[in-house]
Amino acid sequence: MTTPEAAQNYLNQHLAEHDGRKIHVFNPHNKDLEKLPVIYGFNNTKGVLMSEDGSYLGGHICSHESYMWYDLGILEDTRKDRHEDFKKHYSDGYRMEFVASKDLETHTKLKEAFRLNQTKSETKPE
Repeated sequence: MTTPEAAQNYLNQHLAEHDGRKIHVFNPHNKDLEKLPVIYGFNNTKGVLMSEDGSYLGGHICSHESYMWYDLGILEDTRKDRHEDFKKHYSDGYRMEFVASKDLETHTKLKEAFRLNQTKSETKPE
């Protein structure tokens, strides 16, 4: 186990290292960014990835919401392994968006993705 002070120090270092990175966008056809489908990352007691069409695209357990931006591949040049799978789902392009836990109840587009997820027969995030 680590001390709370050491955990905070590590989090601060992590945030400083990734400060200034842009949100990841895959846009091979130079479409208007607002027209690209969205892959949402969000904190649902663990990091979850869901496309706007309601498909569950992965998850990751993180000790703090701030790590999710990196671990889910929200930021540019992070988790290239995940983006290979995302490109299979949205081969014409996509953009990433992170929804903080405090915004889950009011984010209408993510709520629509939840609704669509409920209609799918695949595993639903908990």
